[in-house]
Amino acid sequence: MEKDELRAKIYSKIDEIPTLPVVIPKLLTLMESDKTDAADIADAISRDPALSSKILKVANSAYYGFSKGISSLEKAVPLLGFNMVQSLALSIGVLRSLPSGKKSTHFSQQDLWIHSLAVATVMKELGKRYGKGNDREYLFIIGLLHDIGKIVLDQYFGELFHRALEEFHNLGNIELHQAETREIGVDHGEVGAMLLTRWKFPDNICNAIAVHHGSKIPEGTNAEDVAMLRIADVLAHELSPEEGENPMPPEIRDADLKILEMNENQLEDIRAYVLGHKDGIYDFYRSMS
Repeated sequence: MEKDELRAKIYSKIDEIPTLPVVIPKLLTLMESDKTDAADIADAISRDPALSSKILKVANSAYYGFSKGISSLEKAVPLLGFNMVQSLALSIGVLRSLPSGKKSTHFSQQDLWIHSLAVATVMKELGKRYGKGNDREYLFIIGLLHDIGKIVLDQYFGELFHRALEEFHNLGNIELHQAETREIGVDHGEVGAMLLTRWKFPDNICNAIAVHHGSKIPEGTNAEDVAMLRIADVLAHELSPEEGENPMPPEIRDADLKILEMNENQLEDIRAYVLGHKDGIYDFYRSMS
């Protein structure tokens, strides 16, 4: 199948996915505005009671560890930060819209989301330590949504995705994204970016997700974001191996450490950080589910 024909087919399947909750486009618009404040975010989210309830449940999970219960969005926003609340709302809203059906016996959405939460946790910490600029909360969104293309492939290209997963498990010398490209013509990063682009997510989120398994970082894509995602992806695999036992564990690239100016000792600090947050990550997942 030609690349353009394949992309058209993927987009036709993406259009079958239920539309996002009404609040999500509003939050994406607010995300792009320099004038957005905490009250704007709280007001937008409060119009979706189910989403508000889910955010409060997450905010009260062991992941954040607040000693007193958070009973309202008005209290959650200053405690978590309005960028973080916005990121949570966007991520949970996307999760609510994605299909939950399971096609391949080699694929578990629960494993995917636990892994993705671990990636998001590492991304958030890497952003604090090595990111440039003040607003780095979008890194959490990149981490949490970086593998959503697998859900699209599992749901709508189930037979091909299953064959890619079998290659990955049985050959032992190929990475999943390589098997996907061989069987389907694109990998899950590209598909996830196509979905988020269709849903009008910002370019900085879509671009990093699209190329996180690529050998090069294209011009116009933030190299730091991609390096953080690749490093976080590897460290999260150590915490919660995805798709069962990984026959070809991913390795951290020296080039990515160089981009962030990280040394081995600093890498070990980050590894210890995510392992120390393991229980909180699992509690976060239970709160989202």
